Amino acid sequence: MGPVTVDVVPYPTPDVDAPGGTGRVIVITGAMAAGKSTVAQLLAQRLPQSVHVRGDAFRRMMINGGAEMTPNPPPAAIAQLQLRYKLASMVADEFASSGFDAIVQDVIIGRDLHRFIARISTPDRFLVVLSPTVSALEWREEQRQKAGYVYFSAGALDHALRKETEHIGYWLDSSAQTPEETVADILENLELARV
Repeated sequence: MGPVTVDVVPYPTPDVDAPGGTGRVIVITGAMAAGKSTVAQLLAQRLPQSVHVRGDAFRRMMINGGAEMTPNPPPAAIAQLQLRYKLASMVADEFASSGFDAIVQDVIIGRDLHRFIARISTPDRFLVVLSPTVSALEWREEQRQKAGYVYFSAGALDHALRKETEHIGYWLDSSAQTPEETVADILENLELARV
């Protein structure tokens, strides 16, 4: 019996995986109950090749040792939040490099928003800030099956969004819109969201 030979097949590169080129990263943020999850999912469903990157999924991966964000968060909570943001941006960039439009959805407000956008290396990146009124946030929170406002009030997060967050991207008051209308508005005004 002769020597054994092995054919090495190289792993496909992003150019092979994504014949149409690089995808986009679209970040959707806002306060809790602003409609981010629903809008991000519907937006992803409207695009031909897309993924929905849920930032909160990275928090839920922590089985033990997770620290909650509170009005006065411990250092561990801040570090875990930054890790969550880092992972979400990395995952979005990887999907985009393979030709997917990555819709990233999370609560990213205050100084963290600018830093999060800076982490994204994909050239075509967009930011949509859902900014419904406080009364709309409170009404939506009542309709949800999960309790988002445990440590923060809708008013406190709305204040942080409007007063402590840089006004970049496309800010959308979705108070009177259905989720489908919000998605249509985003698609119609996507170029205004370019960052």
